[in-house]
Amino acid sequence: MQLKPGLRLKSQVCDAQVVVVKAPKDDVDLRCGGAPMIEAAGTADAALSISADHSGGALLGKRYADDELGIELLCSKGGVGSLALGETVLEVKGAKALPSSD
Repeated sequence: MQLKPGLRLKSQVCDAQVVVVKAPKDDVDLRCGGAPMIEAAGTADAALSISADHSGGALLGKRYADDELGIELLCSKGGVGSLALGETVLEVKGAKALPSSD
C-alpha cells in the first residue's frame, strides 16, 4: 500500500484507526491485528479475525514509528490489534528528551 501524510486508515479486525504522519516512498505492508489495514472509508472483510500474535493493542494518542523505514503513525482510535509492518510489530515512539535547564 502506498502511504502519504494525512491518510486515515482503519483496522479490519478491531477498532484501531491511525493517521499517517510520515510516509516512506515505497509501498508498505501495514497491518493491525495481523490483517492488512484499509482506508477509513473502506469496508472491512468480515471473514478476517485478529491474530493471537498481534493482539498487543494500539494505544490512543501514541505515535508508532520505524525510523529506519521512515514511517510514523498517530493512533487516533485505540484497539486490541498491534500495528505492524508485515510481521514486525511497530514500537511506540518515545518522547524527545528536553534539554536541562540549569
